[in-house]
Amino acid sequence: QVQLVESGGGLVQPGGSLRLSCAASDRTFRSSVMGWFRQAPGKEREFVAAIRWSGGNTYFANSVKGRFTISKDNAKNSVYLQMNSLKPEDTAVYYCAARSKMSITIVTNTGGYDYWGQGTQVTVSS
Repeated sequence: QVQLVESGGGLVQPGGSLRLSCAASDRTFRSSVMGWFRQAPGKEREFVAAIRWSGGNTYFANSVKGRFTISKDNAKNSVYLQMNSLKPEDTAVYYCAARSKMSITIVTNTGGYDYWGQGTQVTVSS
């Protein structure tokens, strides 16, 4: 069973930046899509961004478009979420997820992902 391990969360002031990392424990693991989700207190887990492992196409939620970028490192079997211009409403636990099945359109619901990390807390506050 592959494990996804996130890192890079923390406390940052509004307008600041953070970079989250997600590494798969098995370097031979290959998914079709790697995604980032987040869950704020009292809210449902929501889609943030995703990247296709083959081709590198990226997708973003409207709430983070233009501020967040997602990238991957094939050699390290890792995915990154660069978060800029952070806002207090970005405060949440951020989860890395992997989807095994291929799909024509990007899946943005949590049920479409097979593997999840343990989450990393991001707090945006002055």
